[in-house]
Amino acid sequence: MATELQPDSERRIDIVALCGSLRAQSYNAALLDAAARVAPPGTRITRFDRLGEFPLFNPDAEYPSPGAVRDLIDRLNAADGVLIASPEYAHGVTGVMKNALDWVVGCEAFVYKPVAVLNASPRATHADAALRETLSVMSANIVERASITLPILGSQLDAAGIAAHPPFAAALVEALHAFGAEIAEGTSTR
Repeated sequence: MATELQPDSERRIDIVALCGSLRAQSYNAALLDAAARVAPPGTRITRFDRLGEFPLFNPDAEYPSPGAVRDLIDRLNAADGVLIASPEYAHGVTGVMKNALDWVVGCEAFVYKPVAVLNASPRATHADAALRETLSVMSANIVERASITLPILGSQLDAAGIAAHPPFAAALVEALHAFGAEIAEGTSTR
């Protein structure tokens, strides 16, 4: 559980990671998995890998929510923060990501939730802007200091390679420290 204390009295930070790509060799999934590998002690990043099971959003089927959707809602509610990485398709956010957000917009799981947007391609500016706009409408707390773009597209690096690449790893660690600080600050003011 997100509020569980560790033996050393330090609070663990639980982050759920969402990838907008279903590709097996997705750079965005690799970026999220690399973030989990370099996460600071006390921070756990778990990628939610069931977005491909979501049916197309239909308000008539919203209640009760399909199982995979309910699983995501439960994980979002329990998480201290959310990492999102999504590619750009045709100058927009992917259908996978938009569909997932459509399913959870009514449950308020993103309201004031700290969110960091990771971008695996400096060219993906349209999707990045569209994703941020959707998250803003959902009242998410987008943590700019933790939202970074890395030139991973075309690098042929997997998660281990990204985590071992000194500039990429350093940027991820810095972003995750900023994200953790924002989460801790928000928790202390609640």
